[in-house]
Amino acid sequence: MLIEDQIIQNIITGVLSIYGAKAEADKIVIQETRKEFEGQITVVIFPFTRFSKKTPEQTGADLGEYLKEQLKDVTSYNVIKGFLNLTVSDNYWTNRLLKDILAVNFGQFEANGEKVMVEYSSPNTNKPLHLGHVRNNLLGYSVAQILSANGYEVIKANLVNDRGIHICKSMLAWQQFGNNETPVSSGLKGDHLVGKYYVIFDKEYKKQVAELIASGQSEAEAKKNAPIIIEAQEMLLKWEAGDPTVKYLWTVMNGWVYAGFAETYKKIGVDFKKYYYESDTYLLGKDIIEEGLQKGVFFKKEDGSVWIDLTDDGLDEKLVLRADGTSVYITQDLGTAQLKYDDFKMNKSIYVVGNEQDYHFKVLFLILEKLGKTWAKGLYHLSYGMVDLPTGKMKSREGTVVDADDLMDEMISTAKERTEELGKVTDFLESEKNKLYEMIGLGALKFFLLKVEPKKRLLFDPNESIDFQGHTGPFIQYTHARIRSVLAKAAYQEKLTETYSLPLTLLEKDLIVTLSKYPDVIASAAKEYSPAQVANYVFELAKLFNKFYHEESILKAEDPAVRNFRLDLASATVAIINKSMRLLGIDVPDRM
Repeated sequence: MLIEDQIIQNIITGVLSIYGAKAEADKIVIQETRKEFEGQITVVIFPFTRFSKKTPEQTGADLGEYLKEQLKDVTSYNVIKGFLNLTVSDNYWTNRLLKDILAVNFGQFEANGEKVMVEYSSPNTNKPLHLGHVRNNLLGYSVAQILSANGYEVIKANLVNDRGIHICKSMLAWQQFGNNETPVSSGLKGDHLVGKYYVIFDKEYKKQVAELIASGQSEAEAKKNAPIIIEAQEMLLKWEAGDPTVKYLWTVMNGWVYAGFAETYKKIGVDFKKYYYESDTYLLGKDIIEEGLQKGVFFKKEDGSVWIDLTDDGLDEKLVLRADGTSVYITQDLGTAQLKYDDFKMNKSIYVVGNEQDYHFKVLFLILEKLGKTWAKGLYHLSYGMVDLPTGKMKSREGTVVDADDLMDEMISTAKERTEELGKVTDFLESEKNKLYEMIGLGALKFFLLKVEPKKRLLFDPNESIDFQGHTGPFIQYTHARIRSVLAKAAYQEKLTETYSLPLTLLEKDLIVTLSKYPDVIASAAKEYSPAQVANYVFELAKLFNKFYHEESILKAEDPAVRNFRLDLASATVAIINKSMRLLGIDVPDRM
């Protein structure tokens, strides 16, 4: 049994024995001892003073003495104000390493029988993926990995926005200005080619609007009357009517985009089990509107439009179906939520979408609850903040968007420069170098975007992200390679120590205590949907190992038992670094 569980059990019996009172397990707070105090485990004493009728210090001393008597692994204690700090025996930590932490499946939870969908990426098919999509993809993929490690069956889903006026804009511009250009003839990735025509449309539209304003129209009239926007709207109507020519062009150009996306997804290292397409789902939801009218959840206005009144819930009235019977976004989302549940019957469904949609999801989930959908309680919006670059906010239509492919290429190129400056790859083959630069560049990008809590807006600094000595992915990758190098020099294959009775140094103990936290970290990261918790844990672990490496000798330890034990400790550390980074979607090199 873990020492934390033993302590909780014995506090319950201690409170009963000393004070004749019943303490509840879920009210007992145990935490890590702060660095400035002696001990590894701290018990918060304040809740027990109502039983003891004594000061927190006296109560802490009572319980500390009781725990020391009852538990052989509690060797000493100290009380600081209302906190009882417990020192746990070297023997306990040694066994924890040798029996638990070094096990292959350490930190992998048993299947819990629950199914969860993580929907992420959700791109538009009129342009390439950009920096905002990168954060979205990394968050979605990492949350899916963390949930999987916690025993969930995970369905990674991607709802592709493949229809609408924005797609028609790219199609129309290609028709008018494209001269039959294709990805093959232009040498451009398909998503970049289609994105190019989205920008061309916008320029032409602005030009026509300016001409109409110059001829005497108001700006509002000019925006409505520009010939190119009227043509795009007509094309959308033709698409909806199933016009074969328009549908054919739409299929071809979307095909170019999907081929481009597939390359980007492969490079960034994300994947999906299920794709949904808005062209298949945009008519869904009308049956749910009918159901809501019958249940009295929705009401009809005189013009025939359908609404829901959410003012009692602190929100406002929300349109759910237009007077002409056409859908709004929420209609489709209601239908798609039902479709996804019908397909997979999952216990939870997580939507990874930017924080500009916070209100939309509040409304969506509330409507589904009011409609009596029992599964609506399992819906969660993983909201995240925008990514800024030092040069300012990302833009889209002006063609100055921070492109995901360009960003990845730039990161790999910066990784190459930095690594060559350090002169550490002189004996690498060219293919090994290229693989390493990609690993470092993408590792830097991923770690920097994931180490910040999702809800926070963040400033992405490419230079800072690739610092080998900073709070970065490359620092952790370098630590991993360093440990692999030590293990290789020792020709380490498998666990060398069965029993170990020598006293632990302070750093050995700190390292084992930190390693032992891994299951709790990933359990908390799953509960909070926060890859940042894993990122910051693995950084602290790498930092601690480097301190240990510099201050304690591994290969040159005089006593063979100490050498073997430290090699086992290094092996456990490298395994947890590897597992943690894999949860973040980051590869780690064996040499660097």
